[in-house]
Amino acid sequence: MLLAFSTWSEIEAVLRSSQTIVIPIGSCEQHGPTGLLGTDWLCPEIIAHAAATAGNALVAPTFNIGMAQHHLGFAGTISLRPSTFQAAICDWSRSLARHGFRRLYFLNGHGGNIASIEAAFSEFYADASFAGSSSQVLLKLRNWWDLPGVGDLAEMMFPVGHGHHATPSEIAITQAAYPASIKAVSYAPRIAPVGPIHDAADFRSRFADGRVGSDPGLATPELGRRLIDAATASLLDDLSAFENERSGPRGARD
Repeated sequence: MLLAFSTWSEIEAVLRSSQTIVIPIGSCEQHGPTGLLGTDWLCPEIIAHAAATAGNALVAPTFNIGMAQHHLGFAGTISLRPSTFQAAICDWSRSLARHGFRRLYFLNGHGGNIASIEAAFSEFYADASFAGSSSQVLLKLRNWWDLPGVGDLAEMMFPVGHGHHATPSEIAITQAAYPASIKAVSYAPRIAPVGPIHDAADFRSRFADGRVGSDPGLATPELGRRLIDAATASLLDDLSAFENERSGPRGARD
C-alpha cells in the first residue's frame, strides 16, 4: 500500500492494525556515464514498492534528495546541507508519529546519507530524553544492500568491479525496473579508481567520469531482477521483526 495513493481515512484504518511504515530515502546525484541521477532513491523505492505489492508493507513517499555535496561537480546533482537534511528527517518523523506511526523504517540507498540519518535519529530521540519521557517511536535505518542475503548475492554476481559508487548492483536494479532507460558506453578504465572523498572539486578531479572503483558495464536487467526479488523478501522479514520490536520503559509496547 502506498501512502501517497491512499486517502486519510484509509491510512487511519491501517493504523488500527499496524503502526509500521517504510520510508525509501536516497539522493539525486550523478552515477557515472550510464547511471541514472535518481539511482540512489530509485533502488530503495523499487524494493519498497515491490514489498508493498508482495506483502502488506505501507510505503511513504520517497525522500529523494539527500546529502550529496561531494557530487555537485557533476551536472544534475541536487544536495541538501547535512543540517537541512537532518531537520527534514526529523519533521517527517514527527509528522508520522503525530498520526500514530510507531515504527519508522528508513530504507536507504545512498552511503553519503548514513551519518546524517543517524544524527537525525539522535535529534529525534532527544525530544523525549530532555522531556524526561520515553519515546514510543522507534526509528530504523537499513541500507538496501545490507538487507540479509543481498550483499552476499551482489558479491557473488560481481566478485570483481563492484566498487563503491555507480556499482553494477544498483545500476542493474534500475535497469530491471526501467529497461527503456538503459544506457551503454565504453568505460576507460574498465574498473574505476578508488580513493578518498572530500568536497565536490576534489571528487571531480579524482574520479573524472563519476565512478568509484566500479564497472557498471557488468549490470544486466536479469541480475537486477534477482537482486530486487532477494531484497524484497528480506525487507518483508525485516519489517516483521521490526514491528514486533519492543520500546518504552521495561520494554513495554505501546
